[in-house]
Amino acid sequence: MSIKTVMCVLSVDRWDQDIKSGIEFCETQGAHMTALVICMGGVPAIATYEAISTAWLDEQRREIDRLREETKAVKEVLDRTELSFDVQEIYTEFAWAEEDIAKHALYADLVLVGAQAAGNDDLQRRIVDGALFESPTPILLNPRMQAVTSFPKSILLAWDSSDEAARAARQSIEFLKSCDAVHVTLVDPVARSYENGEEPGADIALFLSRHGIRAEVDCVSSGGRRVDETLRQHATDVAADLVVMGAYNHPRIQQRLFGGVTRSMLKDSRVPLFLSR
Repeated sequence: MSIKTVMCVLSVDRWDQDIKSGIEFCETQGAHMTALVICMGGVPAIATYEAISTAWLDEQRREIDRLREETKAVKEVLDRTELSFDVQEIYTEFAWAEEDIAKHALYADLVLVGAQAAGNDDLQRRIVDGALFESPTPILLNPRMQAVTSFPKSILLAWDSSDEAARAARQSIEFLKSCDAVHVTLVDPVARSYENGEEPGADIALFLSRHGIRAEVDCVSSGGRRVDETLRQHATDVAADLVVMGAYNHPRIQQRLFGGVTRSMLKDSRVPLFLSR
């Protein structure tokens, strides 16, 4: 996948480091940046109808005014660069944020989420759920304050023979081509002709080789640990700059009730994550 348009999601509360790392990423990729500044309106407190109408509307006006100010400040930062860019703003309610984000993500090749936006748990969840469920666009989430490496040296590709994992591999192909080492990682694989094949990981490694990508297949034992813990440890062991994985390999409601590998990786990973569904 060629990356020509990057949607950089910015929280109205904190965005200075995210815009800096986003600029560096887009400059390296030679990509257009859509800077999307988001403010999620608060829920009115329980009170009389009259009190809610007055206080809530006043607060909403303050939030909208602040959003305009921060959007103007983002544009001023980008004006000082040589990037091709546009700046958009969203004022939304919690209940509609996913849908609003998804509408904008439709017109990007990649959604970039920096550490400041990711550090806002409510916003991170709505970005992930909106972009992954309501649009075909993958997400690159960077939990670090420094810019994500545009051309990583080592990538861990989490593989489980699922549609999601296959889509993640295809959509991250430009990253995979540019790095020195690709570690196709399977946790406790079982050799089955209808699942991983008689030699787990061999089929995806062969597919990648036809794209000029030399991949190592790492079959890792969990030793009783959770899958996400095993992946994070292996990412450390191979000095991965990026983890590529398919998201939500189980029904969405199950993920929300019981967590899952994706949620755990989003919460605890210290390595940038490329997620696709």
